[in-house]
Amino acid sequence: MLKFDFTNAFGENLSDGVRYEDIKGITGRLHAFLENFRQNPPGFAKVFNDQSHIDSILEMAEKCKHFENFVLVGIGGSALGNQAIQGALRHPMWNNLSREKRNNLPRFFVMDNVDPEQIGSILDVIDPAESLFNVVSKSGSTAETMSNYLIVRGLLETRGLNPRDHLVFTTDPVEGVLRKIAIDEDIPVLDIPPNVGGRFSVLTSVGLLSAASLGVDIKKMLDGAQEELDRFKEEDDTFKNPVLLNAAIHYLYSQKGKSISVMMPYSNALYTLADWYRQLWAESLGKEKSLTGETVHAGQTPIKSLGTIDQHSQVQLYMEGPNDKVITFLKVENFRRNLKIPVIHQDRKELSYLCGHELEELINYEQEATSLALLEHGRPNLTISFESIDEVEIGRFFGYYEILVTAMGHLYNINTFDQPGVELGKKNTYALMNRKGYENQKAHIEDLKKNLKIFKI
Repeated sequence: MLKFDFTNAFGENLSDGVRYEDIKGITGRLHAFLENFRQNPPGFAKVFNDQSHIDSILEMAEKCKHFENFVLVGIGGSALGNQAIQGALRHPMWNNLSREKRNNLPRFFVMDNVDPEQIGSILDVIDPAESLFNVVSKSGSTAETMSNYLIVRGLLETRGLNPRDHLVFTTDPVEGVLRKIAIDEDIPVLDIPPNVGGRFSVLTSVGLLSAASLGVDIKKMLDGAQEELDRFKEEDDTFKNPVLLNAAIHYLYSQKGKSISVMMPYSNALYTLADWYRQLWAESLGKEKSLTGETVHAGQTPIKSLGTIDQHSQVQLYMEGPNDKVITFLKVENFRRNLKIPVIHQDRKELSYLCGHELEELINYEQEATSLALLEHGRPNLTISFESIDEVEIGRFFGYYEILVTAMGHLYNINTFDQPGVELGKKNTYALMNRKGYENQKAHIEDLKKNLKIFKI
């Protein structure tokens, strides 16, 4: 079970911090959110205990396992969850292991950008004849994903391979061009629940197909998310409910000018979780308008950091720079592997204190030391501890943060589930690429550029 230590975030323990009484002052709003969630759970929360889609995912995954390469073609919420799962639960050098050491499971690649060098490098090291390409786009209109799909499709056809034997689409159950192509060409397809947005979709077919194809027990992940959901729904006391308490702490600190939220795992395996968290936090909470139409410019800027590496880079800023951050440490109590430091150079005091200790012990003491140092500098921080890194704990983490960000959206009084700020950039891209229907936007861009005062060197 995930454990939460909020000690170093309370104003009773550091200057100018959020105090117990401050949190009590918004318990009414928190309880209103809790009750509304119980009565009207958002779409993502209904997925955790919905086994109806699992059989089709597992059936598809069995076919995917026969390929040498599983290539995920997606971006944002269609890629980050996949990367988080693989980063946490698979060997960090997975693609370098022999087929035998991978238990005859595929290698894993992600086409998540339109950087020609990055995409080209993936194509350099895979044989399309031995590859399964999972194209993930709910709308089927995401420019980056569809460009890479067309490149993959062209490669398959050039090689004389039947696309339907090497493609799986994950998309909207009814609409979009991928759905139409799947129907017309009998390409295998999995549904994305229509009431689950991209950044909340990791525990749907979006994230679960690649997970199951690489041997992850997806049922255990869903069980973990459901356990965290039940834990949240069953606890009325704000100070015993880790979602409500964490939401209160982050919201109240943001009202005190702490506009940055740092996630700092003390585990390389959990680093990709911080990537997933950044999108969830940024897109869900970064909103110009409130639900009542007021201009609020809500949200905290999410930053990822890695312990112990970033103790030697970012922590100097966190400790002595602007006091505008709330820092969340991720800690692992029991690593899957451990190494003992040999007893060598005992006669040298600079090294002898390390001798005989284990790396698990060292990394966790470093995390504690950093959190205490931040406390002494008046910098609020909290720690989430994983008992171990396994499917259940990773599922709990996903479920916990999806609920937490929804609670934050309630406190900000914003729409947690839209992303209007992303849309203008998409429209401009369509216009610049001369997509039909965007002629007016193209004319608008040209007018805009005419009126710019140019500063180029």
